[in-house]
Amino acid sequence: MGRITLDQVSKRFGDVEVIPPLDLTIEDGEFTVFVGPSGCGKTTLLRLIAGLEDVSAGQIRIDKQDATMVPPSKRGLAMVFQSYALYPHMSVRKNIAFPMRMAKIPADEPTRRIDAAAKALNLTDYLDRRPGQLSGGQRQRVAIGRAIVREPSAFLFDEPLSNLDAALRVGMRLEISELHERLETTMIYVTHDQVEAMTMADKIVVLHAGVIEQVGSPLELYHTPRNKFVAGFIGSPKMNFIEGEEAAKFDAHTIGIRPEHIEVSGEEGAWSGVVSVSEHLGSDTFFHVHNTGLAETITVRAGGEVGFRHGDLIFLTPRSDVIHRFDAQGLRIA
Repeated sequence: MGRITLDQVSKRFGDVEVIPPLDLTIEDGEFTVFVGPSGCGKTTLLRLIAGLEDVSAGQIRIDKQDATMVPPSKRGLAMVFQSYALYPHMSVRKNIAFPMRMAKIPADEPTRRIDAAAKALNLTDYLDRRPGQLSGGQRQRVAIGRAIVREPSAFLFDEPLSNLDAALRVGMRLEISELHERLETTMIYVTHDQVEAMTMADKIVVLHAGVIEQVGSPLELYHTPRNKFVAGFIGSPKMNFIEGEEAAKFDAHTIGIRPEHIEVSGEEGAWSGVVSVSEHLGSDTFFHVHNTGLAETITVRAGGEVGFRHGDLIFLTPRSDVIHRFDAQGLRIA
C-alpha cells in the first residue's frame, strides 16, 4: 500500500512561507509528477513527504497512518536523488545491498532482493563491476536498485535524470515508466521538464511559488489548463498568447493557441508575418514568426516537409475550436 495524503501542509523557513497550506492525495500505485519552474517548491514538497524536512503545519498520512512526526527511516519510503551517491570502492551488488545492511534485513533476504532488482533493471551482468565501470544511465539504475531492495510503499524521485545527456534521459524515462508498470508501486517524481511530466505521469501536480496551480492527467492539463500559467508551462513548444483586439474578438483578455494548432500557408490566412527562424527537425518544423501585429513572436509547428525559410512571408490560420480564452487575472474562461 502507498496512499499518501497531505492535509493543509505548509512549510516556512523563518519568516518566509515557501509552501502555503495545501491539500493533496496521491493514490496507491499512482505515478505522480511534481512539475514547475526552478524555485517553485517541488523538491521541498517531496522532502516534506520523505521526512527530510519538518512540516511547519498540517498533517502527512501514509496509508491512513499519521506520519507527520515519523522519522524518514520509519516511513517506508525510498528516495532516489539527482546525484547517484554510489560508493566507488564497492561493487554494484554491494551498493544495492547497502540499505539492507543498514536496516538489518534477515540474512536469507538480501540475495533474493538483489537478484530481483538486478533483473528488473537489466543489471544482472554488472553486479560484480564497480560504479566507475558503468555508464551514467547504468549508475542511475544502480541507485534505483538500491531503493527497490528496500521494498518501500512508495518511491520518491528528485530530478533523477538531470545529470544524463538527452539520449540517456529518453531511455531512462522509458525504463522508469516500465519499472512502475512492473512493480505497481506508488511513485512521486520531481522534474522541471514538462516533457518528462507529460510522458511519464498518471497525474501531474503543477506548482508555482509553492502553490498547486492544477492537478490532473497530462491530457487534462494540456486540453483544459485552469489558468494562463499552466497553459504556458504545459506543452512544447509553449503556447502562444495574444492580447488586444484579436483577443477581444473572442471576449477574452488573452487568447492562447498552441503551435500545432496553427495552419501555415504561403498564399492566404487569417494572420500574416515573416519567418525569423525555421527549425527543421525531420518529422516536424518549427517556425518563429515576427511582424504579425499580434505578439512579439508566434511559434508554429508544421510538418517536416514544409520548407519556408528566414525572411519568407507566410500566412497563419488558427483552429478556432482549440483556442483557449483567459480573463484579465489569467484564469480560464469556460
